[in-house]
Amino acid sequence: MKAIPQYHFYKTKYGEELLIDVVSLSSIRKYLDRDPYHILSYFDITFITRGAGFLTVEGKPYPLAPGDVVFSEPGEIREWDMKSIPEGYALIFEEEFLSQFFNDSSFVAKLSFFSEGKISAKINIAPDNVRINDLLMNIRSEIDNSRSKDSHILRALLYEMLMLLNREYLQAHGPACLHKPGRHTARFIALVNNNFHAHHDTSYYAGILCITPNYLNEIVQRTIGTSAKRYIQNRIIREAKKLLTYTDLAVAEISDRLHFENPSYFIRLFRQHTGLTPLRYRNDEKR
Repeated sequence: MKAIPQYHFYKTKYGEELLIDVVSLSSIRKYLDRDPYHILSYFDITFITRGAGFLTVEGKPYPLAPGDVVFSEPGEIREWDMKSIPEGYALIFEEEFLSQFFNDSSFVAKLSFFSEGKISAKINIAPDNVRINDLLMNIRSEIDNSRSKDSHILRALLYEMLMLLNREYLQAHGPACLHKPGRHTARFIALVNNNFHAHHDTSYYAGILCITPNYLNEIVQRTIGTSAKRYIQNRIIREAKKLLTYTDLAVAEISDRLHFENPSYFIRLFRQHTGLTPLRYRNDEKR
C-alpha cells in the first residue's frame, strides 16, 4: 500500500524536550526527494526569503515569492514542487507548547490562519516589516545559542509572532471572511475532527455537548452555514478524497477505515457529495 509520509516533531533534538524549532528549507529537501507529498503532525509556518516555487496545502497550490508566509496544521497534506524549492525558514511547534502555559486550550484554533473558516493558507509580509523578520531570527537565535533553551522566553516570542501574523492575516483577508463559531460550535468542530472516523451521528456529538441534536443543528447552521450532519459528512468525504488520491487502499478498505457498515453505503454517500463513484474520482485525480 502506498502511504503518505508523516513527519513527527523531533522533541529531543536539543537534548531536553523542546516543542518549538526554526529550520531552514534547504535542510528538508533530503526528505522531499523521497516523496514530495507529506503530512506533518505539528503546526508549520513557512517564511519565504528568496526564490520562487509552489507549495500545495490540502490540494490548493500556492505560488511562492519572497515575503510569502504559508500556514499548515497537523494532518494536512502538503506537496512541494520539486522543480524549485525557495529559500526560507519553517517555524514549527506543537500545540502542547502553548497549551501548557495558556488557560485557553483553543488558543491556536482561534488564530485566523488556523481557524476552521480560513479562506487562504498564505499571506505576504511587506519587506519593510522588520518586526516579524527580526522576531523569527530572535526565536532561531534563542534556540541555537541558549544553553538552557528557556521555554518561557520562547513561548513569549512565539506568542508575539502568532499575534502579529494574526493581525497581518486579518488585514490581508479581512475579518468578515472568517466564521466566528460560538462555544458549542467550536467544540463540535474540534470533536468532529478528532472522532469523525468512528462516529458519524449528530446525536453522538450532541450527547458529549449535553445538548439536543436539534439544537446542535440549529447553532451549527447559524454560525457556519451548514447543518451538523452535513458538516460531519463533509469531513468524512474530505478524508475519503485524501485516501483515494494519495493511497492505494481499495474502496472497501477505505470504507472500513471510515467505519461504514458496508462499502455500498460509503459509495452512495460519496456519490451524493461529489457526483462520482470513489473509483471514478480516484482515476480522475490520478490523471
